[in-house]
Amino acid sequence: MEFLEEMEFVGEIPKGWKWVKLGDEIELLYGKGLTEKERKNGVYPVYGSSGIIGYHNDFLVKGPGIIIGRKGSVGEINLSKTDFYPIDTTYYLKLKNDNDIFFFYYLLKTLRLNEINSHSAVPGLSREDVYSLYIPLPPFPEQKAIADVLSSIDDKIDLLHRQNKTLEEMAMTLFRQWFIEPTKDGLPDGWEEVSLGDSELSKIIPSGIKKFEGFKTYLATGDVEGTLIKGGVEITYNNRPSRANMQPEKYSVWFAKKEGVRKLLMFDDYSNTDKYVLSTGFTGLKTTELSHYYIWCFILHEDFQDIKDSLVSGSVQPDIPNEAVLQIFIPRPPNEVLLSFNEKVKPLFTKIQFNNSQIRTLEKQRDTLLPKLMSGEVRVKI
Repeated sequence: MEFLEEMEFVGEIPKGWKWVKLGDEIELLYGKGLTEKERKNGVYPVYGSSGIIGYHNDFLVKGPGIIIGRKGSVGEINLSKTDFYPIDTTYYLKLKNDNDIFFFYYLLKTLRLNEINSHSAVPGLSREDVYSLYIPLPPFPEQKAIADVLSSIDDKIDLLHRQNKTLEEMAMTLFRQWFIEPTKDGLPDGWEEVSLGDSELSKIIPSGIKKFEGFKTYLATGDVEGTLIKGGVEITYNNRPSRANMQPEKYSVWFAKKEGVRKLLMFDDYSNTDKYVLSTGFTGLKTTELSHYYIWCFILHEDFQDIKDSLVSGSVQPDIPNEAVLQIFIPRPPNEVLLSFNEKVKPLFTKIQFNNSQIRTLEKQRDTLLPKLMSGEVRVKI
């Protein structure tokens, strides 16, 4: 990708661009309701305010199209490249003029629509508020060129996510073959049951961090999406949240304590554990080099979420206490089995971690470029 020189624009826009009222360029239409049963199976993605929530046998809108959260995840912007069905907690966007739909997807992401809520005490997004916004609009060829640059980055990110999904599925297939299927009818000879929270395989990591100099990245559970780090804030030792009190270690796995929440982290020998401090909303398990990927796959397995949720306690914020983690028992295979398993799955997870690093770099690149391209501060050669 080639750019012209960065340019300074204070309240100005490049030649050929124009300031327009958003309502003159787009129309926001209401999605339609679907029962939960109707979202179970189908071909076409069903979008709620937070993204895809199911699939339906018919579509409401021919894609590509933009979906905006109207209630719930207010102002959340999603793009469907295929035909789709937006439900009644969303708007979907219709272009009035000859503009590029992908350009408008990226443009809307810069407008902080989640902060607009002037007409009601109940969180919601008013069409009139969106329509009243003014935006700098480049000519159609430049719109398309801008969207192509940003889409190329997102396409690379999507490819890495798909690779990671395939790699994780391969590892979990091996885990089921090696450890789930052999124990369906009882433990094989030489195996035993041990506590997840207190055995030679894994032990609960107590809270507490050592004093440190400079900055670290604090990760709350909200900064993790599935197994991906998606946020974090810089902290110092003396200026940190009270919940910033868990220190990741080499060979450790972590899961969110809260009922119904699946947030998982893994730190191996190649991870930069000194960079992070975690929230007390996570439970940590110190593993060994031998047991590490066995424990990680156990936590990743879909049954673990059900086991965890069955042991939560507390009425205000139900979560799993350490005492309950001690009551989770897992098969303890012989060392030679664990060693052979490690040899097969470690390359898969090493590649996943490398891909995750690339994803974070690409996301940072995209997020840095986005506002500059949309304002004309950086131009794309056409």
